[in-house]
Amino acid sequence: MKRSKAAVVGAAETTQLGVIPMSQVQLHADAALNAIRDAGLTVSDIDGIATAGETPESLAHYLGITPTWIDATGVGGCSFLMHVRHATAAIEAGLCRTVLITHGESGRSGIAAAGFPVPIRGSLLQQFETPYGTTGPATMFTVPVLRYLKKHGLGEDALAEVAVVQREWAAKNPRATFKNPISVDDVMNSRMISYPFRLLMCCLVTDGGGALIVTSADRAKDFSRPVYIVGTGESVETPMVSQMEDFTTSRAFRVSGREAFKSAGITHADVNHLMIYDAFAHLPLYGLEDLGFCKPGEAAAFIRERNTAPGGKLPMNTNGGGLSYMHSGMYGMYALQESVRQVRGIAAAQVPDVNISVAHGVGGMFAASSTIVFSKNAS
Repeated sequence: MKRSKAAVVGAAETTQLGVIPMSQVQLHADAALNAIRDAGLTVSDIDGIATAGETPESLAHYLGITPTWIDATGVGGCSFLMHVRHATAAIEAGLCRTVLITHGESGRSGIAAAGFPVPIRGSLLQQFETPYGTTGPATMFTVPVLRYLKKHGLGEDALAEVAVVQREWAAKNPRATFKNPISVDDVMNSRMISYPFRLLMCCLVTDGGGALIVTSADRAKDFSRPVYIVGTGESVETPMVSQMEDFTTSRAFRVSGREAFKSAGITHADVNHLMIYDAFAHLPLYGLEDLGFCKPGEAAAFIRERNTAPGGKLPMNTNGGGLSYMHSGMYGMYALQESVRQVRGIAAAQVPDVNISVAHGVGGMFAASSTIVFSKNAS
C-alpha cells in the first residue's frame, strides 16, 4: 500500500435522520458543526470548503468561514467522494490545510430544498430522452438494468436479494429507517414502481446530511481517530443513460475503481469492507463487477451465497444502504461516513478487523463515478 497524503479526522452525520424540520443549509451546518466537534476543532480552523447541492458561498457565509480553497463539483450522488479526492490534492498543493466537506438535503420535508434537477431546456437530456417519458431515476435506470438482467439470464429476484441482505445489516443499526426483516417474496410482492423496480428495490426518501474534515496525513497523527485516504479515483461517461457504451457495465465505474486501487497500491484481497452506492438495487451488482470483485454476471450469485451479508467474506453496505438506512437524495456522503466508522471500529454493525474500506459512488444515471480507499494506517 502506498503512503497516504491526507486523512479524515472528523466525521459526522446530522443529529437526526429521517424527517427533520430544517432547511437545506441548516442540515449542512448541523452536519458540519458535528464533524468539526468530532475532530476537536473550531470553525475558525477551517480554510477549505467543498459542497454540492448547497453553494459554497452560502455555506461559508452561514458558518462564518472565509476559505482559501473551495470546490463546488456537483455531479450527483458521488460529488462528495470527488470532494475527498480534490481536497487531498489541494492540501498536498498547499492551497489549504483543513477542508470541510458537507452534504445536506431536505429530501422528504422539502424545506428550502433544491430538489431533483430538471433537464435544462435545449440540453441533451431534454431533447433526446425526456420526450420518451423518462421523468426521473426510476424510469431512467430501467434502461440498463433490463439489458443487464437479459444478458446474464437473471430474474427480478436478483434485485430482490440485494434488498434482503441490506435489510439484515439495517436491522443492526439503530439509526436505520427500516429494520424489520424482509424476504425475497416481500420484495417481489411490493408495489411496482417502474418495471422491473418494485418499491423495496428503490431508495428511501429522507432528510439528513453529513460532513467530513480532511487534513494532511502528517498532521493527522495529532488527532485521536484519523482514517487515512490512501487511494482515489473518478470519471464520467455520459449525461444520457441511453448513450452508455454498454448497458451491462459502467465505463465510469471501471475507470474510477481502477484508478483508486492503483493509487492505493492494493489488490481486491486487501479489502475488508465495501460500500457501493445503492439508490436502486441493481447498483451493487454493477459495482461488484465493475470494481473487479466479481466477473460479469456473477455478482447476483455472489450476493445470494451471502458473501456480502453479516458474516460474509466481503461485508457490503453495512449501514443498510440507501435501500434501508437512509437516502436524502445524494447518498455518497453516507457511504463515506460508514467507511470511516468501520475503519475507526465504531460502526453500529461493526465488521471485525477492518483495515481497508472502499467507498464507491455513482452520480446521475451512470453519468459519473468516484471511488475512495480508506485505511487505518498511513502506509
